[in-house]
Amino acid sequence: MQNFSEDVRSPLDSPLTHLNDRGEAMMVDVADKAITKRTAVAGGQVRMSLGTLEAILAGNAPKGDVVSISKIAGIMAAKQTANLIPLCHPLPLSQVSVELTPDRELPGFQIRSTVTIKAETGVEMEALTAVSIAALTLYDMAKALEKSMQIENIRLISKTGGKSDFQGRG
Repeated sequence: MQNFSEDVRSPLDSPLTHLNDRGEAMMVDVADKAITKRTAVAGGQVRMSLGTLEAILAGNAPKGDVVSISKIAGIMAAKQTANLIPLCHPLPLSQVSVELTPDRELPGFQIRSTVTIKAETGVEMEALTAVSIAALTLYDMAKALEKSMQIENIRLISKTGGKSDFQGRG
């Protein structure tokens, strides 16, 4: 195993904030950071045949209400992010929304999640997790109709609060 101790400074001095002075993974200490309102928006899509999209919209998927179950799964996933991603902080989220919008031109669904908190750390991972799990749930709920659906383009769209703001491509 490589020893990183010579190359890594204290987390306060180093851009490698998730490594201690011995090069080992650690959760960042956010206790001294300011509590601010922070919001993250993430997006993604599930591409499918137009026939599958129409069947979902008509309520003809074998497992039931694909859209509602996928939204709930995304919200639940955002609340469990720290249990899924090792170095994420467990956070008391203020708000989580997940929207699935039919897109006949794709064809498929556009997925968007917005997560808000008032805390010392941001919620980008929670927003991305919500989109990812909503997309996976949509796939699971509709795979009997089409197994070739594609989950695509999961990304951070924007974040506000904390040290910096970010505005990506919608």
